[in-house]
Amino acid sequence: MTVRVSPGSSNSPEDRFSITLGRGIDGLKVHTMAQFMDIVSLTKGIRSMFYIVTPNESSFENVEDVPPYVQQATPFFMGLMVVELVVSLLKDGTPLACVSDVVTSVSAGIISRMPTLFARGFEITTYIYVWDNLHLLELPWDSAWTWWLAFLVVDFSYYWVHRFAHELNFLWAAHQVHHSSEYYNLSTALRQSLTQQFSSWVFYLPMALAVPPSVFAVHIQFNLLYQFWIHTEVIRDLGPLEWVLNTPSHHRVHHGRNEYCIDKNYGGALIIWDRLFGTFAPEGNKVVYGLVHKINTFEIFHIQFHYYKYLWRRFNRYKKIFNKLGVLWKGPSWKPGKPRLGDHAEVPEVTGEELPFNPSWPLALKVYVCIHGLMLLGVYQDLFESRLMLSQLTVLMMTGYILLSLTSIGFIIDQRPTAPMLELLRCVLMMMLLRYGYMTAPAPQFVPIEAFVSISLLYWGLQTFSQLIAVKKKTT
Repeated sequence: MTVRVSPGSSNSPEDRFSITLGRGIDGLKVHTMAQFMDIVSLTKGIRSMFYIVTPNESSFENVEDVPPYVQQATPFFMGLMVVELVVSLLKDGTPLACVSDVVTSVSAGIISRMPTLFARGFEITTYIYVWDNLHLLELPWDSAWTWWLAFLVVDFSYYWVHRFAHELNFLWAAHQVHHSSEYYNLSTALRQSLTQQFSSWVFYLPMALAVPPSVFAVHIQFNLLYQFWIHTEVIRDLGPLEWVLNTPSHHRVHHGRNEYCIDKNYGGALIIWDRLFGTFAPEGNKVVYGLVHKINTFEIFHIQFHYYKYLWRRFNRYKKIFNKLGVLWKGPSWKPGKPRLGDHAEVPEVTGEELPFNPSWPLALKVYVCIHGLMLLGVYQDLFESRLMLSQLTVLMMTGYILLSLTSIGFIIDQRPTAPMLELLRCVLMMMLLRYGYMTAPAPQFVPIEAFVSISLLYWGLQTFSQLIAVKKKTT
């Protein structure tokens, strides 16, 4: 509030007090309104994680106006993971995950989002192209009917995306990343493939003949966000909702490697498609999670790409062209003379006594990896928030640093011999980025970040030096 006092007016203590009080009240109003808006934003963010949003608050005329809901959800991902950990400890006295697995899942989530730093997601880009050139009908973007139709069609399309990702081997090469964890918790939801988006776009294109891109861009994000919370063992049964919605119980079956779990429960937000098309299975015997053939590593690039190498070896093994094509276009378990999806009776037997791959490594290194992992998550978030203000060269450089960091962390967890040298290189690069302002120190800080990085650099320098001395002794 602005108050002007003319030369002839009084300027008594009472007037000055009234002016000061008025300004204080206005400031309080602004502060209260800001707090209210923060609460509204927080509640909307939480509701978005469960698809509890209305058409009015999530309808946009232009695709550029659609918020990046998935990117904005990072704090909610982390917060809900902490809640799940606390609940599991209070309920059973044991955590639902190990440090190695959680860090690897979060790493996969980070790497899966990196292409969107340079361009729109492949799904929305192809969708816009078809809409601009081929759409036959233009449904109103601000209609509740359009919103609900898109909700159903996106989920129906996702069912087929998901089903084909399991039933076609060349698509499974991408999707297997998501199933590689032998644990089942909220972090597992983040274990996403870098390459799956380059094939899933095909299944959504029929929508582009009638549904505006802005509506699709909203629902493709909400459908993905909904699937986060169903990756948990904390929630057991949701009663009548189990008939319609995809729930933690249904999705636990999908992630199992028990014979009764294979190729079941593909739904995204709804389970009705599985019930309609014969791919539904209720939760029965204890579910054992992970791939049928374990990979026993936490190195992120191996997890992302190892199946492509395996696929290439299998492709070259056969001489007949139909067998070669069968390796790509039939199921992961297919062999010549077997059904299209292979023989599930040949799946290794599961007893329920299996233990996840969790090699022992020092507690100090676990703490180290967690601290550097959180710092890296901050760098990742800052990069996405400021990418439009940065040069392409800077974005490319920071992307390279993030990928190097994810690789190095995986090497440390796997306790590979080259881990000290790679982490030394990463710490040197991190120090340079901090020194020249490409990275900002998180706040609050209990220890100055540069001092912490310096200590890290010294430790890995000594580790590398001792390794080189050991190698020299062996060669002499």
